[in-house]
Amino acid sequence: MRKEETPGGVHITDSGTGFAVWSAHADKIELCLFDGNGERELARLPMQRDEDHVHRISVPDIGQGTRYGYRAHGTHEPDRGLWFDPSKLLLDPYATEIDRPFVYDRRLADFGTDTAALMPKAILQTHPQVPSSPPLFQSGGLIYELAVRPFTILHPDVPEHRRGTVAALAHPSVIAHLKRIGVDAVELMPITAWIDERHLPPLGLTNGWGYNPVGFMALDPRLCPGGVAELRETVATLHEAGIGVILDLVFNHTGESDRAGPALSLRGLDNLACFRHVDGQPGTLVNDTGTGNTVACDHPFVRRLILDSLRHFVLHAGIDGFRFDLATILGRERHGFSRDAETLRAIIDDPVLADRILIAEPWDIGPGGYQLGNFPPPFLEWNDRTRDDIRRFWRGDRWTVGELASRLAGSEDVFARHGQRQTLSVNFLAAHDGFTLMDLVSHEQRHNHANGEENRDGHHDNFSWNNGVEGKTDDQAVIEARRRDVMALLSTLFASRGSIMLGMGDEGGRSQGGNNNAYCQDNEITWLDWTTLDPKLVAHTARLAAWRKRFAVFGDTTFLVEAGDEIDWFGPSGEPMTQDDWQQPDASALAVTLKTLDQETQRETRLAVVFNRRYREQPFVLPSRWVTLSENAPWNHIAPPRSVTFLLELETDSEQAALQAGQTL
Repeated sequence: MRKEETPGGVHITDSGTGFAVWSAHADKIELCLFDGNGERELARLPMQRDEDHVHRISVPDIGQGTRYGYRAHGTHEPDRGLWFDPSKLLLDPYATEIDRPFVYDRRLADFGTDTAALMPKAILQTHPQVPSSPPLFQSGGLIYELAVRPFTILHPDVPEHRRGTVAALAHPSVIAHLKRIGVDAVELMPITAWIDERHLPPLGLTNGWGYNPVGFMALDPRLCPGGVAELRETVATLHEAGIGVILDLVFNHTGESDRAGPALSLRGLDNLACFRHVDGQPGTLVNDTGTGNTVACDHPFVRRLILDSLRHFVLHAGIDGFRFDLATILGRERHGFSRDAETLRAIIDDPVLADRILIAEPWDIGPGGYQLGNFPPPFLEWNDRTRDDIRRFWRGDRWTVGELASRLAGSEDVFARHGQRQTLSVNFLAAHDGFTLMDLVSHEQRHNHANGEENRDGHHDNFSWNNGVEGKTDDQAVIEARRRDVMALLSTLFASRGSIMLGMGDEGGRSQGGNNNAYCQDNEITWLDWTTLDPKLVAHTARLAAWRKRFAVFGDTTFLVEAGDEIDWFGPSGEPMTQDDWQQPDASALAVTLKTLDQETQRETRLAVVFNRRYREQPFVLPSRWVTLSENAPWNHIAPPRSVTFLLELETDSEQAALQAGQTL
């Protein structure tokens, strides 16, 4: 195999269609062709193996729309890591579209049971390349994480037949909302083909998140019934609106699970090569993911499959970037994680991917799995330190004011350890796998009883609090208190240095009833009810987004502590913070002043951001004269309870006069 050739996939030529699939340990692989409905098996054609273990065949007189799969022959000895069973129809790892969703059935794991009737078939399709253009998202912008189906399934303006699909994201009403709250890029939770975990069907539950993949490229027809063309057209429409698209991809495991799991694709083609096994025990799968298996991302075939998957989405759909689930797995080699791992380096150095946005979830559950701050540039990283430290500050934990300042300034303590001068942080306060922002301030404990695991699943310690009466949502005082806390959390996030991420619906107070692990709730628990979004919270988010775009200091990614006279920290007395001030265990008020470019007026100015976590007003003196951005009114030196206040410095008497005349600054 020449270096530029791919070890898999389908290639249509004038003389026929060529199929290729890699397996080093299979004795023989057969190509299986099916009728147009994918129901009747028409042929089994033996493939020829080349010296690089690529099995190939060219078939005349077939083309677009052909349904197909593979069968792999060889030894079936799971104790030796060999899982070959020709009764199992297997998905092409290079498939880009399939004809139906995966549905879990225990027979998919039974040796000797034919699964052709149970398996989706790959659809032979070729896809045009999109014109190359730089990613729309730039580091320092706002990412909006969403799950396609829950985000759009209840949207009243989207035509019913499009709700819950990728195409729904291109609807003008959806785009208008994203634009209003300042979204720079949407991050789509997995849209590639997945299968339910085997414990869910007996509970009457289904996986609604998609983090249990079968194919790395194949789009799930439940979310993208129009295939690659639907994704490409939606991306183009979002790009026209100035919104980038980031795909959340799962390369760390597959839905083939543990030893009792099904053979669907990589397991049946070459389990020994494609997954990690305990040293000296080829029948024992390594479980650094908590899902039963771990993909061997350092294997040359798997590495090439990952690269080709990423290239496919860029070349054929115009995707701006990728978020990598449990990304430590990508950097795992035989002796553990390495920031210089060949797979990470291959992604960075690939010419098609060189300018794409790369975001790591920098942990897995294996030995040495927590790697925050250790991924090589240009990888951005989900920063759970920001999440936890900001939550702890607003909950009222002691000794947290200094941690708050570190997170606001770009987490230099985390991201400068390898000589970085700019933060690589993606700051967030809530994501799909945890409480929503509203639930964060409404529940001290998780409420995951609907998940069927007796409330044992999900994070136990969420640094959350109950501002009001547990479970009570109709009392106006409780509503106002929780709204106030969510506004303070949002303000803190938008004032932090680095890229920021907002979870879908958090701009409007979305609740999941306290469920912090709602992966198996494809129902009203996770579906966003657009009619109940809090208009005050949405307006607050839109205002924060406008300020973040207006003042360049927020989008800058240089560590704030390096800025010298461009930043100052103050306590309530108006005196600069001293070392003793930072060490006060119960310090609960803080202000930061920032030199910045006002991009509306194109002049240098100063902002102040005042944080008061107390449940009462806090007198706060600041040097110079200031006007509140929200009310366009002189600063009265009083920080409201549980608040973040943004101030603009008044530099001249003429500005003071303009303010008194009711003009907006």
